[in-house]
Amino acid sequence: MGETPRKLDELASRAGKWLSLSAATPQRHTAAVVADRFDRITWRDTYEQSAGLRDLAEELNNRYDHTTTDLLTDAFVAAYKVSPRLRERAEMDLSRLVNHQVITSLVESVEFAELRRETAGDPYAAAMAVLAQAAALRRMLERSRDDQEGAERAKKARQAAVDAATAVSVALGRAADGADEDGTVPTPAADAVQQAIEAAESAEAAAREAAQALGTAAAPGIGAAARNAAAKAAEAVREEAALMRAWGVGAGELERMPFDQRARLAERLRTGRLAQWAELIGRFRQMASGERARKVENATGELVGVTLGDDLSRLIPSELANLGLPELRAVFAARYAAGELMLYDSQGEQSTGQGAIIACVDTSHSMYEAGPGGVTREAWAKACALALLDQARHAGRDFVGILFSAADKLQVFRFPAGRPADIAQVLDFAETFLGGGTSYQRPLTAAGELLAEEFNDAARTRGDIVMITDDDCGVTEEWMRGWNDVKHLLGFRVFGVAVGAPRVAEADSVLDALCDNLRSVEDLTDVHAAADLFRVI
Repeated sequence: MGETPRKLDELASRAGKWLSLSAATPQRHTAAVVADRFDRITWRDTYEQSAGLRDLAEELNNRYDHTTTDLLTDAFVAAYKVSPRLRERAEMDLSRLVNHQVITSLVESVEFAELRRETAGDPYAAAMAVLAQAAALRRMLERSRDDQEGAERAKKARQAAVDAATAVSVALGRAADGADEDGTVPTPAADAVQQAIEAAESAEAAAREAAQALGTAAAPGIGAAARNAAAKAAEAVREEAALMRAWGVGAGELERMPFDQRARLAERLRTGRLAQWAELIGRFRQMASGERARKVENATGELVGVTLGDDLSRLIPSELANLGLPELRAVFAARYAAGELMLYDSQGEQSTGQGAIIACVDTSHSMYEAGPGGVTREAWAKACALALLDQARHAGRDFVGILFSAADKLQVFRFPAGRPADIAQVLDFAETFLGGGTSYQRPLTAAGELLAEEFNDAARTRGDIVMITDDDCGVTEEWMRGWNDVKHLLGFRVFGVAVGAPRVAEADSVLDALCDNLRSVEDLTDVHAAADLFRVI
């Protein structure tokens, strides 16, 4: 380097590079995904509400380092935002370069684009996606461990270079304070400046070498792991969304539901008694919705013959021809007045109910028996009952679910038309199983009393009772007389469904005597076996 200069201006010239380095250190980011204030607030609120996210963050931090919390934030924001934007690699804090590699691999995969269709704008779904990717994130961090260690070394070397540059500035300032009028600096101060410059040069070289050692490509296997993680997360989110739909939980209801409540609901739906039959329940509800769409009030219906009447819209062609002959018009008018015109006769499928829809569901021991396809009689009956609940909501009618078995076992679930059906109550109804024997009198008496109460309170008649059972049991003559009197007074209909037990639907069975309309269902995988119920109720 030669002799150390003693003049202040020469020292300042040598130190100029380091002065600018210490004053112009660029800002580096710890977040790989650009997020606005609202995104950060959403992440913070979701993180505080999700014990799963907090546990995952703690585990990864303990196993790797504190940078993994930023990784989870990036993964969440990338799933939550409709169009996430990644920062340039050069903008990143060196210690977060591995995060940038991982998130880049995720966001650039086709599978992640599919995932975002399910999670964009939905904090819960985005959090669920992060948790579903947990195992893959661990693998990616493990494979990037060497890269992370190199990034940490590069960051420390960069900081050492900045500190050395700052030391040059400090040494030069002290030299300036000690310089005489002609700018001559005392030898110790000049030597200190020179030593600081040499230290800065050495630190810069070390920082440059550490930075060059950092690769720009992701560690081997990260791309495949990212694709698998995104695909798995998308599948998990879709499965939960399908589960919610199957149980009748709408998207609007989910958006209003607090995070922890939604998480508890999802867990209950996944692990409840009827969880394995969610697909059956969903198909039942979908079928019922389709049958409702076929119903047209006051429709002409299916042509079944010719009858007499005065409905001009149903005139047969020969009667219309008579209007074209002046000499027959008087005859036409006379027959019209007498209601003796020939008309097409039709049979329509019309909804006649006004009162409550009551589903009486047998939950005796035998209902736990499985039929073809492994579907239990209880599962089919509960799926049918839930579809009837939808039917009642659509028609603005009250719904009552009555679970029965032996005479001393009965449970009633009421769902008034005037307020939304509480999903917790729906699940209680679906999951309750009483066990024991079978009694018809107790549930039907309760159903009749409910319809009588509705008649007295709101003057509504013509309710519908659906009796779903797999057993035939006797009733007393006295009870039967009282039942028929109540039925005549209130004008309700009784539909029977014999589940997996065709003998119960035989012509001489008690159930046949009680019902206006009775059918037997043997294939419990077939939701269309009861389709006509949803056209006439």
